[in-house]
Amino acid sequence: MSGTFVGMPSFPTAARGALADETLRGNLRYATHTIRDKRAKAVAELDDWALLREAGKQIKDHTLRNLDRYLLQLEEAVTAAGGVVHWAADADEANRIVADLVKATGESEVVKVKSMATQEIGLNEALAAEGISAYETDLAELIVQLGDDRPSHILVPAIHRNRGEIRTIFASEMGKWGRAAPDGLSDAPGELAEAARLHLREKFLRAKVGISGANFMVAETGTLAVFESEGNGRMCLTLPETLISVVGIEKVVPTWRDLEVFLQTLPRSSTAERMNPYTTMWTGTTDGDGPSAFHLVLLDNGRTATLADETGRQALRCIRCSACLNVCPVYERAGGHAYGSVYPGPIGAILSPQLRGTGSEIDASLPYASSLCGACYEVCPVAIDIPEVLVHLRDRVAHQGGRGHFLERAAIKAAGWVFEHPGVLAAGERAATATRKLHPSRVPGAGAWTNSRDLPPMPPESFRDWWRRNRSQGAAPAGGRKDDGS
Repeated sequence: MSGTFVGMPSFPTAARGALADETLRGNLRYATHTIRDKRAKAVAELDDWALLREAGKQIKDHTLRNLDRYLLQLEEAVTAAGGVVHWAADADEANRIVADLVKATGESEVVKVKSMATQEIGLNEALAAEGISAYETDLAELIVQLGDDRPSHILVPAIHRNRGEIRTIFASEMGKWGRAAPDGLSDAPGELAEAARLHLREKFLRAKVGISGANFMVAETGTLAVFESEGNGRMCLTLPETLISVVGIEKVVPTWRDLEVFLQTLPRSSTAERMNPYTTMWTGTTDGDGPSAFHLVLLDNGRTATLADETGRQALRCIRCSACLNVCPVYERAGGHAYGSVYPGPIGAILSPQLRGTGSEIDASLPYASSLCGACYEVCPVAIDIPEVLVHLRDRVAHQGGRGHFLERAAIKAAGWVFEHPGVLAAGERAATATRKLHPSRVPGAGAWTNSRDLPPMPPESFRDWWRRNRSQGAAPAGGRKDDGS
């Protein structure tokens, strides 16, 4: 994945700085609460939302089980429509393919539609190394690029910025990338949007090569679809002479009928709209209409390995709506940068460690970046059980080795043995009660947990003793069961 995030510290370390930034927390709180409240209203309009959610889950699961067949069908359809399909096993291969395609046109700059896949592989940096300038055209992505920043949200990459910060970035940086911001630019949304429009219009009209991702690919026709709200995508997808789309292999759906389900669920879950203002679909090339050359780069980059995991593969259902981010109490406080990935929030906590593996410090910590409250699962439009996958990945991390994990496994094994022997458990409880005044206020070796939490006070007696005493006063157990320590 993108070199931008290489060397990031573990999530707890990265999040600690974000928690101290009151401006960041204020920006995140306002934005996430606003989006999720609007989403709730949009979803409530549909009486069959639960059925649509289940349909989306079933379509995705069916496609993933038959991914090889549908990808080959897609390749045949795209080729028959005049496009060229390229297969990329990893980020390096995808970047090399795209760079070679751009250089073959003789151009040295490209315009880009917002794309998580190209961020994942670090395409902008790879193109820059080849002398090719890549210009982001989504407003939020433009803010991130001009500010030499990193995206912090799937849907709104600049969610961590407020209007004053955006005005400062536009005023100081736009002139270095093209048309400068107007003198006296204020932080009024209309003025900021107009400055971006004028800056980008020159690039749209000049560019000969466009680069995009896709929200969905329809196997039966070879059609690709991009959902967006600003119109910049429509400009990038129709004006350039060459269009290159980099898309994860999991984005395919079998038929147009399947696409209809997501046309309803994705807009409501992401932008809280009944439909996206701009939904662009294209199939290959057509003389006199749109780009004359179309290339589709199908990206694996860890997806096949994820597919092999029966529990973890459900992360590949993700349609990148970001609903899980907007309800997550951890994301709201830590922000997206702490996740060390272009996929932040709950979905990033399960997707990134599977695509990249759990060998790095940041990836090994991501499955623990959650309270397991389950809010993410409740809002997911394709019913990804994110808490289930988080626990599954925690088990994987715990079995990677290391002294701490060995001690944890030993402690759990010992606890299991004690619970299997009621007499031992009862003796331990009596001993704990008798020595309660000697107990430390913090559990030795558990500082990461107890430094921010108080241990509950030790009760004056064990539940067994309380039950025995109360039963002896006339309270018999239901069904007359004896208290034999079991």
